Amino acid sequence: MKTQESIYTQHEENSEWISKLKFYTDEISIIKNRLEDLVSKNNKAEVLSQVERFQNQMIIQKNNIDEITHVVKLNEEALQTEIKNNPIAVDHRKSEYHNKEKEAVESFEKNFNEIRGEFKTFAAKWM
Repeated sequence: MKTQESIYTQHEENSEWISKLKFYTDEISIIKNRLEDLVSKNNKAEVLSQVERFQNQMIIQKNNIDEITHVVKLNEEALQTEIKNNPIAVDHRKSEYHNKEKEAVESFEKNFNEIRGEFKTFAAKWM
């Protein structure tokens, strides 16, 4: 069974998700800077291999953010098209809920928070 939710609620969620994804993009920049600091202070093979692993993870996570942002923006465009095509009682109408987008954002957040936690432990050891 497909769930229905108000268009405005979905719009608010899309806006919130886009803001969260921008925040995570900023977090990636911060982590990349800290990785550069780590390399400049410590060139042990153990450190360098972990730095490389985290750098690769940041590239992957940035790509994930870009993909999820694109999907959320497409969903937002679909909502706006629906409103444009039928503006009557838009504040009361419901539309199929965007579960795919919600799951993508939640999965990304869980994964990113795990990586960030691993990075913090690593950075605390070698900074």
